[in-house]
Amino acid sequence: MEQKVCIFVGARPNFIKVAPIIRAIRHTEGVSYQLVYAGAADDPTLEPSLFSDLQIPQPDAFLGVSCENLNELTGRVMSEFESYLNAHPTDTVIVVDDLASTMAAAIVTKKRGLRLAHLVAGTRSFDIRMPKEINRLVIDGLSDLLFTAGAGSNSIVTREGAEMHKIYMVGNILMDSLRFNHDRWQRPACLEDLDDGSYIVLTVNRKALLADTDHLQRLFDAISEMTGGVLVIAPLRGQAYNMACKSTSFRVVPSLSYLEFGYLMVHAKGVITDSGNVAEEATFNHVPCITLNSYTEHIETVKQGTNVLVGEDAEQLRQELSKMLAGKWKHGDLPDRWDGRTADRIVQILIEH
Repeated sequence: MEQKVCIFVGARPNFIKVAPIIRAIRHTEGVSYQLVYAGAADDPTLEPSLFSDLQIPQPDAFLGVSCENLNELTGRVMSEFESYLNAHPTDTVIVVDDLASTMAAAIVTKKRGLRLAHLVAGTRSFDIRMPKEINRLVIDGLSDLLFTAGAGSNSIVTREGAEMHKIYMVGNILMDSLRFNHDRWQRPACLEDLDDGSYIVLTVNRKALLADTDHLQRLFDAISEMTGGVLVIAPLRGQAYNMACKSTSFRVVPSLSYLEFGYLMVHAKGVITDSGNVAEEATFNHVPCITLNSYTEHIETVKQGTNVLVGEDAEQLRQELSKMLAGKWKHGDLPDRWDGRTADRIVQILIEH
């Protein structure tokens, strides 16, 4: 009997993580899928090229939920996702990451007695004040299949009481997309007058950092002071965009497509970011990376990869930038199972269990 899988996605970054699973399912007998998105079909965060870039079809269903209040969002997603499951026979639901919508889908799944799989399980900040940390705890606690990226995540869910037969270290799914698109990256127009390897990439997306404009300005000043003639390519938005535009050290560009941003990352001299996903990609690409945060959900990027944490300390940022620009960065290795074959492992587990 064919196994019916529902893949639930809460936001744009999730599509990048589920794309390899969709491609793997489409080449596997005995399993089918439907892709469900919590948002609307006209969601402005989904650029027109996203699905063609990822080589996956548009979602089969859009729940159409969009609101700022997380509790309201949770309730609305629960209601809409329950209606979806009422109309579509499903054996397994795969949820991704740690959004409020992800938690909502997980709760509905278990209330209906369906099998729940969580990708990426076992990621923790150990800061219970963060809404996402609560979401992670709830989702992992409910899940029947915990797909982890590394041994550290395995240890976390084991300490929290997860049964060993539920835990599968499948590797980092982001690496699947990087491996698949290795020959498909598209050189963006913002590099037309620059050589590969001659620039640094800057991304800032964390709400707490963006809200503290004085602190953010100090970090931007530190980057401007240290980079000298090395241009910083900065795909930024909102207030961060306006602040960076004041410095000639930055080339501020609009949001790039997935394939364009991939090219930008692969060929950078280094990366400065507050994004865990970007730091993971830098490790896969062996590109030096400075993370503007005091923790990372995937410590492998620091212990084995090319990532260094500086918190939000402008002086530490200066010190690490000096090493990056001097070519004195540490050597990075790929963590175990960050090999671009995570989706194949996941689909095989779904079939066998």
